[in-house]
Amino acid sequence: MKALNGYSTNPNPFDAGYEAAKMAGCAKSAKLVFAYTSCDYDVKKVIAGIQKYYECPIIGNTSFTGVVLPNGFVTSDHGFVGLMVLTGNDVHVGVACVKKSSPDENAVSLGETVAKRALKDAGTTAAPQIMYMVGSPTEEEYYLKGITKVVGRVPLFGGSAADNTIEGKWSLYANNTVVPEGVAVAFIYTTANFANVFTGAYHETKDMGIITKVDGNRTLVEIDGTPALKQYAKWRKMSPKDLMGANLLSATITSPLGVKDRLGDLVAIRHPMNGNQDYSMNIGNKLATGTCVIRMEATVDELIASVSETLTKLNKQLGKPAEFYHLVHCGGRRAGIGDRINEVYQGVKKVVGDTPFIMEFTFGEYGYVEDGRNTCGGLMLSFTAFSK
Repeated sequence: MKALNGYSTNPNPFDAGYEAAKMAGCAKSAKLVFAYTSCDYDVKKVIAGIQKYYECPIIGNTSFTGVVLPNGFVTSDHGFVGLMVLTGNDVHVGVACVKKSSPDENAVSLGETVAKRALKDAGTTAAPQIMYMVGSPTEEEYYLKGITKVVGRVPLFGGSAADNTIEGKWSLYANNTVVPEGVAVAFIYTTANFANVFTGAYHETKDMGIITKVDGNRTLVEIDGTPALKQYAKWRKMSPKDLMGANLLSATITSPLGVKDRLGDLVAIRHPMNGNQDYSMNIGNKLATGTCVIRMEATVDELIASVSETLTKLNKQLGKPAEFYHLVHCGGRRAGIGDRINEVYQGVKKVVGDTPFIMEFTFGEYGYVEDGRNTCGGLMLSFTAFSK
């Protein structure tokens, strides 16, 4: 299995899709197109442009502010699209996408539906070797639970759709199905070797407490019986008033919360998103009472350095030269890095050299640890490599 890259910043969305596809090439041997584009485009027209060149399945989502490819950070004020195209006789795929049409629809059931459709598209009932998932940034854990009911604990990589302003302008898609809310999967059947490193690359602090009250799935109300925002502000030696509203989101990029898995192999990052008037905090992923949350820390310099450090770990885990890399990088981290994004590109190139790669920027990240456990988080890196 090999990969090719293409991109465009043409202001015409159809032409941008076609130009990116033509740049990547190999129309006849392509098996799957990962496509990441701007929320400023008419996404259906971008896909139509890609389909003018490719007849194989297409999957992807809108990416926060741009994508990183071997030529650098690709963005523009009027739109962008970046592609990674998989080719080879050792890969077969099945893709599907389902829309969540109303808040009352059960996300677990939708996960089951998308998995069954992807199996049908692949022409098999066998579970894939690895799966890619993209969801809207609301109920990713439940979509995954439904998929797991159908195919079991298949190694996972991917991330949530994003826009540029956190206004819900994101889209996710598979082939001609483009939706703002829902889930899409690509089941990948291959004899190629692969590895994934899923990490926040933050440091643990001594500040930690037990979640004693949650409202719904993603609103943290109390830590150790204290209003959550007040407890967090105390840890940071800040005023809760300074963390109200969206101020909390930017203030926690370098100091989010983390939840350890049962073996301590992974700290899944939980990004506080909004400070509420009752001193609760909206969080980017699911929470559970009785769970310990840890305040994590990393400087912007460390967020940038973590890219090359994680790629180095990934190469070691893969154990042989990579043919290509699929890199999911949190959009929140990217916002914190700001105009130093070229340093991220340089960090990737330092490790991967001329090997093809694509990096998208998401509002949620998914990955797995080596015993097969799949996890969703925020402010994280999910870096995946494939070799022969």
